Amino acid sequence: MDGFVDRIPVGTSISQLIARHRAQHKDLVVELDGRFVYPADYEATFPSHGARVEFIHPAFGG
Repeated sequence: MDGFVDRIPVGTSISQLIARHRAQHKDLVVELDGRFVYPADYEATFPSHGARVEFIHPAFGG
């Protein structure tokens, strides 16, 4: 979310963040501190204090 800054409550998973920000999309890419997070890991991935989480919505076209 370009330019969006949010404080993440302790114990919040990537899945919960996706739902909270209504970012669900089949092609969504999530990065945590610049590293790709696999969708299978969303439930078990909890960003630490100061972590940077990015939701990337790829634009396809041609």
